[in-house]
Amino acid sequence: MKGPEILEEHSDHLKSYMGACFPGERAVFRGHDLHADLKDMDWIELYVFGITGRRFTTQQQRLLHAIWVYTSYPDARIWNNRVAGLAGSTRSTGSLGIAAALAVSEASIYGGGIYMPSIKFLKRTRKALDKGAELSDCVQDELKTRRGIAGYGRPLTSRDERISPIMALAATLGLDDGPHVRLAFAVDELLLAGRWRLRMNYGAVAAALCADLGLSTREYYLFMFPAFLAGMPPCFIESAQRPEGTLFPLSCAHILYEGVSKREWQRQ
Repeated sequence: MKGPEILEEHSDHLKSYMGACFPGERAVFRGHDLHADLKDMDWIELYVFGITGRRFTTQQQRLLHAIWVYTSYPDARIWNNRVAGLAGSTRSTGSLGIAAALAVSEASIYGGGIYMPSIKFLKRTRKALDKGAELSDCVQDELKTRRGIAGYGRPLTSRDERISPIMALAATLGLDDGPHVRLAFAVDELLLAGRWRLRMNYGAVAAALCADLGLSTREYYLFMFPAFLAGMPPCFIESAQRPEGTLFPLSCAHILYEGVSKREWQRQ
């Protein structure tokens, strides 16, 4: 159905299976009374429940917490944190600055833009292997088709300092040996043994862990959206405490200019 008919069907009311607010009475969250049934939920537990509609064990929740915690860096040099820092330096509001910082977190090469491609690759490859495909063929097909593999390779350094601690925690929780995690490390070994020399980064590990927890592609993307958030307010606060406009000032001497040479202004 298209055109005015579909608009007519949805006019003057909102149908929702997710929830609703009844001012002065109650709030419903996925069919549960938020202030009665869900009042004791941890925030991230509620957040993931809102995304998936499923409950997770204490061990799974702890792992989900850590996936966020281990990549929350309060370093204003990082591309998205820089936006939050610049907002503080220019005396913008924290809400605007951090919202903008979250928006640019979706950088396609080195940011959240790899979330969906990474988990899609792992899920797609896992299914292909279950049907008898060879991992080397899957990897070569991915490289040929997409000229890279989301979750492998990292700017500046090949080593990712987040992998060891998150896998150590996953091991203590008994969540380190799922099929997607094993696949992620198998791909890492294959890439290192070949001519590509691409090392696995945190994106592949987080995607593998969440895939083994049963998150779909979209659920994983929505879960990871705030992953950098905790590192942003410190950048905003610190910049706001410094003199205005002093975060990363760039002198003219640092600008490579190849245009018209220096010339005198002529009065008209």
